[in-house]
Amino acid sequence: MEMGRCIFYHSGMGVVMAAVVCMTACHSKERGQVSAPVPEISVAKPLVMPVTLHKSYPGYLVSEKTVNLVARVNGYLQSVSFAPGSMVQKGSLLFTIEPTLYQDQVSQAEAGVKSAEAKLSYARNSYARMREAAQSDAISKIDLIQAESNVQQAEAALKDANAQLTTARTNLGYCYIRAPFTGRVSRSLFDVGSYISGAVQATTLATLYQDDKVYAYFNIEDNQYLRMIMASPEGELRGRMPKEVKLSFQEPLSEEYVGRLDYLSPNVELSTGTLNVRAEIDNPKGELKSGLYVTISLPYGENSEAVLVRDASIGTDQLGKYVYLVNDSNRVVYRHIETGELVNDTLREVVKGVDANDRYVTKALLKVRDGMLIAPVESKD
Repeated sequence: MEMGRCIFYHSGMGVVMAAVVCMTACHSKERGQVSAPVPEISVAKPLVMPVTLHKSYPGYLVSEKTVNLVARVNGYLQSVSFAPGSMVQKGSLLFTIEPTLYQDQVSQAEAGVKSAEAKLSYARNSYARMREAAQSDAISKIDLIQAESNVQQAEAALKDANAQLTTARTNLGYCYIRAPFTGRVSRSLFDVGSYISGAVQATTLATLYQDDKVYAYFNIEDNQYLRMIMASPEGELRGRMPKEVKLSFQEPLSEEYVGRLDYLSPNVELSTGTLNVRAEIDNPKGELKSGLYVTISLPYGENSEAVLVRDASIGTDQLGKYVYLVNDSNRVVYRHIETGELVNDTLREVVKGVDANDRYVTKALLKVRDGMLIAPVESKD
């Protein structure tokens, strides 16, 4: 008798026992032949394309113009003629500081000028008559000299009176503080009725900002500067400086802001080993504020054959960044990589670890492991 390649030569109880053992072995063998299905995993080849290389730097914004509105006279603050944070036009009156005293000084100075003009006129007429009299020896030479001296003294007195009038008018003008340009004004640091002591030392009342344009300041390393020089055939950084840089923020704003580089410091700061750089940014909506911290993306070179993989296909572990490659036997291979530029927000440059002909796992990183056999499916995304 034969069952599953088991042959029985004896009868009785021994045959029954042998049959049971043989059937169990046969069933176990059948279960061992059933294997788990090979999973289908999406794979793709890297893209190879030219990429502009960037480096990011922290920076901060400064308004195109920032002016402290200061008091330069003493007196009580009579009026504040603006709403805090509002836009004010060039020449508009913002503060008034007790002008009465300074108006009186102007009146006194004007009277002093008129008096000095009258004395000068009298001195000149007297000198003219004495010159005529001196021709007939009617007066002495000493009298003529004295008359000429009186004219000179009267002329000096008039100049002094005019100077006092100019000073008085200037001080009166300081009582009215106007906007030197169109911009947005901060809150007043003093309330109406406060006594302002600005004659000895100028006292800041508020700050005016013109932010139609803003400047982004940041520092680049000296070795980065040297790399940019080496990338230039002429060996001149100015000729190789990018025209535009991109700005990014901790939270995205309503639009993308692009700056134009317009300044490079003429020296390297010894304490930091950096050069200061400035970019000019248009700010038509007024979203950008002075003092805001930003990240500046500075282009510094080109990679004509950059190897790009999907940024979402890159994992991170204790060793750093990695991808799962698929070899010719369709087995998964763990590969540590070095990454570079982010392109179009979805692709990441791989500087080291992946070649153009490699296949990599695009999705389901948690479902694969090193050495695992898979059924690769070309991704169409």
